[in-house]
Amino acid sequence: MKKLVFMFMVVFFGTAVNAQAWTGKGDQKVQLGFSAWGYGTGITGTYDYGLNKLISVGAGLNGYFSGYKNNNNDNKVFIFGRLNFHLKEALQLPEKLDIYPGVDLGVVGKDFGIGAHIGARYFFTERIGVFAEVGNNGSLGVSVNL
Repeated sequence: MKKLVFMFMVVFFGTAVNAQAWTGKGDQKVQLGFSAWGYGTGITGTYDYGLNKLISVGAGLNGYFSGYKNNNNDNKVFIFGRLNFHLKEALQLPEKLDIYPGVDLGVVGKDFGIGAHIGARYFFTERIGVFAEVGNNGSLGVSVNL
């Protein structure tokens, strides 16, 4: 049994060594998580694409269980574009960690929605990590390298 646990640890830590939170141009991330505050409580999904070492663009969708209501009906969706500035290289962060401030711009029902956030991603393996974003909209969840 000890040998099995040891082999599992070697494999896990061996893949974790290659984990990279941000590689720059062409880097693609998908994030799925729980939206804890902002326009409401619900789930969130985002996609980011790296334009260069500093900037990524993407899109997202938040579906709310409660919180946001407009005058006509209960609209529980925020569809947005996003722009992030990755500080991994500027702050000389470890390969597994990326910190990024950014903005979200989109629509919530018939209303205009805007948000600012600062986020962090940490990768345990080459493909799987966790993220947290705080700001006007905040969320926690899983991040996946594509």
